[in-house]
This record gives sequence, structure tokens and C-alpha cells, in this order.
Amino acid sequence: MIVHPELRRAARHARRPLLAATLLQAAVTLTYLAQSVLLAVALADLSRGDTDRLPLLLGAVLGVVVARAGLGNWQRRTATRAGARVRVALRDELLAHLGRLGPAHLTTARAGAVRTTLVDGVEGVDAYVSRYLPQLLITLTVPPLLLAALAVIEPAALLGLVPALLLALAGPRAWDRLLAERGKEHWDTYEGLGADYLEALQGMPALRAAGAVGRTRERLEKRSAALHRATVAKLRVSLVDTGITDLAIQGGTAAAALLACWSAVTGSTAATGTYLVLLLASECFRPVRDLSREWHAGYLGVSAADGLAALRTAEPAVPDTGTAPAHWPSPPELRVQDVEFTYDGAETPALRDVTFTAEAGRTTAIVGPSGAGKSTLLALLLRHHDPQGGRITLDGRDVTAYALDSLRQGIAVVSQETYLFHATIADNLRLARPDATDDELRRAARTAGIHDEITALPDGYATVLGERGATLSGGQRQRLALARALLADAPVLVLDEATSAVDERREADIVRELLDAAGGRTVLVVAHRLAAVRHADRIVVLDGGRVDAVGEHTTLVEAGGVYAELVKAGHAHQGGLAA
Repeated sequence: MIVHPELRRAARHARRPLLAATLLQAAVTLTYLAQSVLLAVALADLSRGDTDRLPLLLGAVLGVVVARAGLGNWQRRTATRAGARVRVALRDELLAHLGRLGPAHLTTARAGAVRTTLVDGVEGVDAYVSRYLPQLLITLTVPPLLLAALAVIEPAALLGLVPALLLALAGPRAWDRLLAERGKEHWDTYEGLGADYLEALQGMPALRAAGAVGRTRERLEKRSAALHRATVAKLRVSLVDTGITDLAIQGGTAAAALLACWSAVTGSTAATGTYLVLLLASECFRPVRDLSREWHAGYLGVSAADGLAALRTAEPAVPDTGTAPAHWPSPPELRVQDVEFTYDGAETPALRDVTFTAEAGRTTAIVGPSGAGKSTLLALLLRHHDPQGGRITLDGRDVTAYALDSLRQGIAVVSQETYLFHATIADNLRLARPDATDDELRRAARTAGIHDEITALPDGYATVLGERGATLSGGQRQRLALARALLADAPVLVLDEATSAVDERREADIVRELLDAAGGRTVLVVAHRLAAVRHADRIVVLDGGRVDAVGEHTTLVEAGGVYAELVKAGHAHQGGLAA
């Protein structure tokens, strides 16, 4: 019966509607008590042969029933509103925290597990907070008050009611620890299965290509069987809990009835008192029965509480302690000074003593073989991680001094892995700038080389894209992402393999047009194919986490070294394609 701290915290998001729902539930309970009193008086009159008040009493009972129906409907609507408020507030809080955690967290947490927590876990919290908690308060309040009333009417009835109530409320608590263990096992299995299914759905093309659909299905069947076993194990313990409660309720009600009948036979209690004991004894246990029902309805929230707490309290990879706004009046200069960085668990550094300058308003390319540290460098610029040595500055100020959201809004990034949402093309573009006009959308699309292909679609910019832009080719997705980045009009533009899915013959032209359109911005171009970097003002060559050379294309080719080898390998690749 102890409420998990995370669930108490969630309930604070809807204090007023929850209080209202609890008071309405108390009013519903009072109607049951009023009905019991009216029926007891009516039965006592009938036992004496007095029917004068019977129509009035039965009319009052009918009025109480109608009032209860209205109050019950009001209470359910209020509880639903409270639950909705808790759901929205909790999801908003968790999503905002996920944004602060950044990609560094999402690369270690499975997307399906996070989805299960955000969707199913929060739904379970809704049921627990909006239904179980109000009923818990009623259960802790009403039975003691009824026992006090029954002590006045017939003290002997307490001999059967008090032990039964104590057993019904305290008996199941002996199983709480085991139930918590079974619940955690069930949630972990449920969360893992959700992650597996989402991963299988997203990777279905790869599974088909590898002929692994059958093996994946068998693995999912095994995980489903494990979830079934965990569910059954939890239900066994829960049924014991329910059995103890039902036994106590039935036994206590029977004992109270026998004691009331004995009092009536011996004449120590009047007829009205006897009927009151019989009816109110049943009402003593009604809140307990309702509590047991609502416990099962909200148990998923109890199981998910630890996962919700873990997600909410997860520490970001970098602290957001900066306060400076990243609003530069002119394109900022980027300086990387003696930067060192090693990933957790890695034996060798990803970056070692990296130093270079990307001049303000100019284009700087970063090239190097796979594993040279290009992506790591960009992750440090965007503060997905912080360097363990050295510093990165923008406009002469360390990036850690900028507010995190402001810093990332000041840097538009187009990566190799583009993400487009299930929405219209125009809506996808306006993610970068919601107030952009149609002309601005078309201008950005023309610069990215995608306008003509958009207008060729039946609905043009109103065309709804499939999830992740599945209805477009890889090159079209990347060019839409390029248009979106241009529309953001950020002072710093980062192109991270942004044209890798574009035909090589068009790549140089697109990059040239982009660089022309990006005039007035500090541009970083990270590319594996060198056609995308030939026209950069400066090229930084990384190799093994170090800066191998810095210069222009022609100078670097003449100097030999890593860059010349990359150029030579690129020519050999093109020759192989031509052959």
C-alpha cells in the first residue's frame, strides 16, 4: 500500500482534479451509506408491520440511486481529466529530458524500450493515479468511521469486522515484496519485447535481404513466451493477494451477520440496529473490494515506476550550465584548440591534440579515412560530448559557455542519416522555421536541387511523405534535409556527408550551389567523397584522430600524404565505375 515516490511525484501534476475526484468518490460512498440507512429503517418498519413511511423511504432510496449515478459519472469524468493531465505533463517532462540527454543517451538506450516507457508506462501511471489513489484515500478513511458508528450500535459486531478488515488490508502486504519482484521482471520482459518488435519492424528490409526473417520470428516467439511466463508468475502472486482479500471480506461479513442475528435473538439490539449492522458491515468492505479492483487496473504503472524514474533522472552527457545566447551578429569563427577525447571503454583516443581554425564566413572541409575522428569532432562541436582536453570556441567563446538549446539552434546540421516525418513536404521543411513563406520554401528547395522533383509530385509541396520519408529515394531525402537546413538560416552550417546519397556527377554542382547559397555563414563540410570538398576555402585532413595536414586542394595534392592517397583512391574508384 506504500505509494512509489515516482507515482506520488506524478500525482502532483494534477492535484486539484485528483482532490476533486477523491471528494466525488467520497460523495458516491456516502450515497451507499445513506442507502443502507434508508433500507435498514424500511426493513425495520416492515418487520413491525408499519408501512406508513414505506413509500417515502423507497422514494428516498430511488433518489439516492439517481444521485449516485450522476455523482459517479461526474467522478469518472473528473478522474479521466486528472489522468489526462498527468499523462500530458509526464510525457512532456520526459520528452524534454530526452532532448537534454541528447543522442549520447539514445545510442545506449533502445528506442523500443524508451517508446514502451513513454507510451505504456505513462498509460499505467494514468490508471494508478486517477483511479487507485482516490480509492486508496477512501479506503483508509471510510471503514474506520463505519467501525466507530457500528461500535455505538452493536459493539459485538466489531469482533468479526475488525480482524477481517485488518486481514483484508494488511494480509496482502506480506506479498508486496514478491509482487514487486514479479512486477519488475514482467515490465523488463515487456519492455524488451517492445524494443525487439520495433527493431524488427524498422529493420525488416535488412532482415529480408539477409534471409533472417524466420530466425527473427523464432526469437520474438521465445521472447513472447518469456513475457507470458512472467505475466503468469505475476498473476499467481496477485491472485493470492486477491484471495486473501476476498476471504477476509466474506468471512468478516458472515461473522458480522451472525453476531447481529445473535444480538437480535437475545434482544440486545432493536430491529433497526440489527439491519443497520447487516447492511453497514457490507459497506465496510466495499471500499476494500473497490481498492483491489483499482489496484489491478493501475498495476502496470507500479511496474513501470522504476523505469520512469530511471529515464527522468538519467544524467545528460554534458551539463547545461552555459547562459550566453548563440546569437552572433556576423558568422562566427570556429577554433579547435588541442582537443583530446576518448570514448568510455575505448583503449585509444578518438581525437588527439587536434588544432585548426575554421574562418568566419568561409568554408572549411574536414576529410579523412573512416575512423579518423570526423564524426567525433562534430559531436564535440554540438556538445553531445565535451572534450577531455583542450577547448572548442565559437566567436572567441568556449562552446560550454553557451546555453545548450541556443548553441544547437545556431548550428544547422545536415547529416548522412536524414529524418523526415509522416507529414507534408512543406511541414517537414517548416520544422526549421515555422513562419517560413511558400516562396522561402521554394527558394531553399531550388538551392538544394529538389524543387523540380517536388513540383512533379501530384500534390507538390502538400505531398504527404511516408514515415522516415520512405516514399522518397535516399538522394531526395538528403536534398530535402539540405533545404530544411538552409531554411533555418543558422550562422553555422554543417554538412556531414550530406550528399553521400546523391549521384557523384551531381554532387559537385550541388555542393557548389550550396556554398554559394551559404554565403554569410561559417560552413563545415565533412565528406568521404572528395568531390564535395574540392572548392572549400580550407581543407583539414584527419588521420588516426590527429590533424595530418591543413591547406587547399591543390596544395594538399602536391604535398602528398593522406589527402593525396584519398584523391588517388577516389580516382581509382571512379575509374572502376567507368569500367
